[in-house]
Amino acid sequence: MEETRAAAQRVLRPLIERRLIPVMGGFIGRTRDGATTTLGRGGSDYSAAIIGAAAGADEIQIWTDVDGMMTADPRLIPGARVIDRISYVEAAELAWFGAKVLHPKTIAPAVAQRIPVRVLNTHNVASPGTLITEEGNTSDTAGPRAVAVKRGITVVHMTSNKMLGAHGFLARLFAIFEELEVSVDLITTSEVSVSVTIDEKHNLRQLTERLRPVADVEVRENQCIVAIVGRNLMRDSIVGARIFEAMRGIPTSMFSLGTSGLNLSIVVDDAEADRSVRAIHAALFEAPVEAMS
Repeated sequence: MEETRAAAQRVLRPLIERRLIPVMGGFIGRTRDGATTTLGRGGSDYSAAIIGAAAGADEIQIWTDVDGMMTADPRLIPGARVIDRISYVEAAELAWFGAKVLHPKTIAPAVAQRIPVRVLNTHNVASPGTLITEEGNTSDTAGPRAVAVKRGITVVHMTSNKMLGAHGFLARLFAIFEELEVSVDLITTSEVSVSVTIDEKHNLRQLTERLRPVADVEVRENQCIVAIVGRNLMRDSIVGARIFEAMRGIPTSMFSLGTSGLNLSIVVDDAEADRSVRAIHAALFEAPVEAMS
């Protein structure tokens, strides 16, 4: 990033100071030895964030084909609403868990420089879009902002009586994940079991083979994570009540809620993904959510 920043200051700043508009191609960069390369999926938006941060922009704009970040995928929920303001952490969480507007790594350069990012619609220039800032919507102290779905994940469920009161057992399990370079999204634990979700199929057979001497292993493929993202999600008990009521009759295999209250994730079968998102969106965003006294 330092080399990119130096190049931007050397090449772009003089043009900007002369009130010229530099037009650059995204997605393409170069290695340290000068070879042309690409930045991978989402690389064009990532390019914008990198250059905006390197040039010290007041705002970075991402122009796409929707009006901004929304309460759900509008292809699945036609009545999904645009989120006017959202925080960096909420936007990153939504991107990681399946929101297609931004790639998860897109806003990282902007976050580092605390530069606002605005998502706008090329086909509807009158729309104000979504503004992503460090603080997000300061008028909202708690509650859900959106629901997203990450499809095609695998659940690895590990059970062993050796876990009971044993020191270092989890470290032994996750050392195997580290050695095989298998990253984990969600984790739930009990006294004798650990369940995790992974979205990479590489090394899955080796992973199960390496885990079996340590624990009984069950692998469930074709699963998905339905993620409800917001602030202090469970501060008002009515939010949790509506989510669980919406999921009535839909089999689930994992629930995960961190102490930050940023994301409540529910793992269901891929076949139940659309039904789950519709039910949760209807409960949270199409009906009033009021705090219980």
